[in-house]
Amino acid sequence: MNKVGTLDEALMHIHNGCVLMCGGFGGIGNPPTLIKGMIKKDIRDLTLIANDTAFPTIGIGKVVSQGRVKKLITSHIGSNPVAGKLMVEGKMDVEFSPQGTLAERIRAGGVGLGGILVDVGIGSMVEEGKEKVYVKGEEYVIETALTADVSIVHAKKADTFGNLIYDTSARNTNPLVAMAGKITIAEVEEIVPVGQLDPNAIVTPGVFVNMVIQSEGVDWKWAWE
Repeated sequence: MNKVGTLDEALMHIHNGCVLMCGGFGGIGNPPTLIKGMIKKDIRDLTLIANDTAFPTIGIGKVVSQGRVKKLITSHIGSNPVAGKLMVEGKMDVEFSPQGTLAERIRAGGVGLGGILVDVGIGSMVEEGKEKVYVKGEEYVIETALTADVSIVHAKKADTFGNLIYDTSARNTNPLVAMAGKITIAEVEEIVPVGQLDPNAIVTPGVFVNMVIQSEGVDWKWAWE
């Protein structure tokens, strides 16, 4: 099965008001070509699930800083002052989740679980409005699993079936995000025929990926060099 598509074909799956999950950490591993295409298509009113909001002019931070996100589920926004301003002004609803908890909520969504049990935040405002259970005498908060209408990820290399290999730290949250979308679109730097990837190097199996598109080049490497 050949899953290679075009940017225009990929963008047909991303609509105003959809729930979008984006892989990456501090901009590293965000898919820049897809993000550029979303902005050009004028996608708005997103519910965005991402580890962070990158920087105002890098990665998914561009989408956030242009006011295209109505709700954000994230671990922090400290590197993007525009995101903080939007939150304080009430122009963007933000749900914070500790980084490890956020990653596990995404993983849970990807493997079909309803949620996870955590002891982070017990006795604080974090537990407000959440269900709690006792396991072996210990109290836990139930954190719901996270899924998305569309997940977008960035990979170093893919074959035409969608098997993905990531580049060092750009691997970060991408493998988890790739599992948790109803539709997963991978932007990659190099696409090769099936059989050309080392099976031991594949991180995300192609069964999780619906479409692969060619990247036009990243916009985040210079920020960390």
